[in-house]
Amino acid sequence: MRGRFPLISCLTAVVLGLGAGVWPSIRAEAFHRPDPKKMASATASAFADKKWPAPTPGTWTVPPASADGLPPVISRIATQEKVVFLTIDDGYEYDAEFVGIVRREQVPILTFLTTSYLPKHGPYFWAMKHAGSPIENHTVSHPNMVTLSAEGQQKEICDASASIEKAYGRRPTIFRAPFGSSNDVTRQAAKACGIKSLLFWTAEFYNGTKSPRGTPDDFQRGDGATGFKPGDIVLMHYRKGLAGQFTTLLGWIRAAGFTPAAIENYLPVSLGGNAPG
Repeated sequence: MRGRFPLISCLTAVVLGLGAGVWPSIRAEAFHRPDPKKMASATASAFADKKWPAPTPGTWTVPPASADGLPPVISRIATQEKVVFLTIDDGYEYDAEFVGIVRREQVPILTFLTTSYLPKHGPYFWAMKHAGSPIENHTVSHPNMVTLSAEGQQKEICDASASIEKAYGRRPTIFRAPFGSSNDVTRQAAKACGIKSLLFWTAEFYNGTKSPRGTPDDFQRGDGATGFKPGDIVLMHYRKGLAGQFTTLLGWIRAAGFTPAAIENYLPVSLGGNAPG
């Protein structure tokens, strides 16, 4: 059943969205041309999930399913195009200006939400969802999954999926384990909760913190190389100052000749994405 946001949360989300410039079309219709039909059209457009362009056929390799039937672990997309995939984890901090930047710059992002932050920041991620960011699963309380029993892992994943579905009307199909720590028990638990793939990363932007080498707001690849590579999956976190930090990263990406793309369009439906197969 489709979840319903409490009325006060919906009103909060509307205020947040307008304040962040999420729905400029609604503001224009409301204050300059209060035509009921136009207002209804603007509202429907603002509340519809944003769709991102699909990749050019033949330019990427569809990630394979796992031979054991469990959700595969994916950390990179094999593509010929100079695209990277931006993902943001957690949710304990937010920057209202960031929503406006995502909409204005037309940047696809995948959010992995830790649902213990939903009561406080739920409307913010509602605004992010309608700015074009699907909300995926990052557990309830952000534990190191491999330290939990099978039952404990399944509860963390299933309860988080249930909360996201109730709040946003869609059950997550992709899971990211906190700290990138998972095992086959995690994959079994994920499958039991309806998850179709586990998504990790090739590089991290240490926004709002320091990298292991002590550099603040550092970009660091997992393979020790520098710069971006086609198909990179970049990890960030929802932290204070994200709008400015993200603007910096986006500048680096574009200066290198790369473009952010929607990773869900590179994953087949069978693995939790939108692509055929």
